[in-house]
Amino acid sequence: MKKSAFSIAVIALMTCIVIICSQIAIPFGGILMTLQTFAIALCGYILGIKGLTVIFVYLTLGAVGIPVFAGFGSSFAFLFGQTGGFLFGFLPLVFFCGLTAHIKSHIKTFLISLIGLFLCHAMGIFWFSIVSGNAIFPSFLLTSFPYLLKDLISLIFARILTDKLRQRYPQLLFFRHLT
Repeated sequence: MKKSAFSIAVIALMTCIVIICSQIAIPFGGILMTLQTFAIALCGYILGIKGLTVIFVYLTLGAVGIPVFAGFGSSFAFLFGQTGGFLFGFLPLVFFCGLTAHIKSHIKTFLISLIGLFLCHAMGIFWFSIVSGNAIFPSFLLTSFPYLLKDLISLIFARILTDKLRQRYPQLLFFRHLT
């Protein structure tokens, strides 16, 4: 019972972090960049594949109308709109980041996490292409290319933060209780 309550509290906390990071928008050359990818990767690195639960909660909250998506977006229509592929792409991203939760090698972690990031972007590009009627390459240029460097940096910083938290607070964090 105690472990279940702790797990629920951690999942709720991580969901809040994803929601908050979804609203933090940094203007960059006419493009708004959020910290969503950072939060999703952090979620996977900290919770392992149990981070999938956070993404399911996040998507469900947005689908039922709670403004949790970037720019305070919400609704079933938003979830299936032009950027919906990226929202669903958070599932493979958190999964592959989660697979690395106990891997010590930063290179292995980064390479495995890249698979998740690739799948997230691929889902977003293809979804956008279908919904907008654009070809794949223009869709890539519009929806993925401007964010790739930021997303790669997000993976790196999320892992660095996770490692620092593990070193600093091994007794308190979720690492022993949720894995």
